[in-house]
Amino acid sequence: MFTTHLRFLTAGESHGPELIAILEGLPAGLRLDVEAINQELVRRQQGYGAGPRMKMERDQAEILSGVMAGQTIGAPLAMRIANLNHGKWLGQAIEPFTAPRPGHADLTAAIKYGYRDLRPSLERASARETAARVAVGAVCKQLLAEFGVQIIGYVRAIGEVEADIESIPLEARSAQAEANDVRCPDPVAANAMRACIRQIMEQRDTLGGVIEVVALNLPPGLGSHVHWDRKLEARLGAAVLGVQAIKGVEFGSAFANARLPGTQAHDAIELSGRRMNADDTDQELNTQKTPFLSVSNALTRPSNRAGGIEGGISNGQPLVIRAAMKPIATTLTPQQTVDLADGQPRPTQYERSDFCPVPRAVPIIEAVIAFILADALLEKLGGDSLAEMQPRFATLRKACLNDLPMDNISHTWWPNE
Repeated sequence: MFTTHLRFLTAGESHGPELIAILEGLPAGLRLDVEAINQELVRRQQGYGAGPRMKMERDQAEILSGVMAGQTIGAPLAMRIANLNHGKWLGQAIEPFTAPRPGHADLTAAIKYGYRDLRPSLERASARETAARVAVGAVCKQLLAEFGVQIIGYVRAIGEVEADIESIPLEARSAQAEANDVRCPDPVAANAMRACIRQIMEQRDTLGGVIEVVALNLPPGLGSHVHWDRKLEARLGAAVLGVQAIKGVEFGSAFANARLPGTQAHDAIELSGRRMNADDTDQELNTQKTPFLSVSNALTRPSNRAGGIEGGISNGQPLVIRAAMKPIATTLTPQQTVDLADGQPRPTQYERSDFCPVPRAVPIIEAVIAFILADALLEKLGGDSLAEMQPRFATLRKACLNDLPMDNISHTWWPNE
């Protein structure tokens, strides 16, 4: 298996005392902004359709190790996030939970681990754990920002409502999305999404949707084609699918491409000697030009159907990922199940949860993508400190003729022995 440069672990249960995250492999010399980490945690708790617990928690990350005088030291970074709701559960007798919810980990985890009550299943499977991943991702965003890489996310669809965002420049989408409580950059669609969520709340049901995340200014050459587990989309796909309730991932216009002939599905390569403007976009396919394409004799693309990855390697265009989030399993309206204690059919038991977690999931998807991209960048650059990485970054090959000299002669690749 491919060995990563960064790795992290999270620990903690939904109603336990705290969540812990340990991030190993950070270079030394990265100045951490704790307030920026906490702001990402605030974003995770905001969004129309959130459940009542978001009014109880006030997530704050406390750094326990790996930082001195505000800078990373190359040692594992440990962070703690207290569960303020824990006090209400401490020392309390908990009613048995024996009727699994369809679509949740209740039943499958009990089968795997032999639980005699379903609460251990739901306590760890809960999306409460994602607060720790958001903290890890916030640190990785700060590392990526040192190299000009920006990660933005927004809601593309909720239920049947889909945003029309193709005319909105990529760099403007995040600010417009953060200006409303459904995190959609299209204000007309945002109003319709809010109405859709309100209706589902009245129906005592849940609703899913599609989240889009874009990485801007990502250099070409991250990932690899040589092994399946080093392909950048494979690593990103695994991370995104590891988020609770995410059931599908798309890079670029992958599903639309599947219906097209090859001559229409791929991004043509053109030679351009002009410098691209920062707001130069393709109205349909998110082809904002990056600094890596703003060079003389640049190899450019008129489209970005591939979503910024070809052959498992970033190609310098914006990385575009969409995540499909299912309606979550916990519904106020009961669903049919079987009580494992007596084998009798019965309705599900409600556990406090969101009606529509899609807006709140945007910073979570951003976080797991930031972790993978930070790891891929460390793989490419090497180095134990930020000071070692930065000059190496400046010498990376760009998508231009000057950086790609060809021999243009015949070779005998496998000579006779």
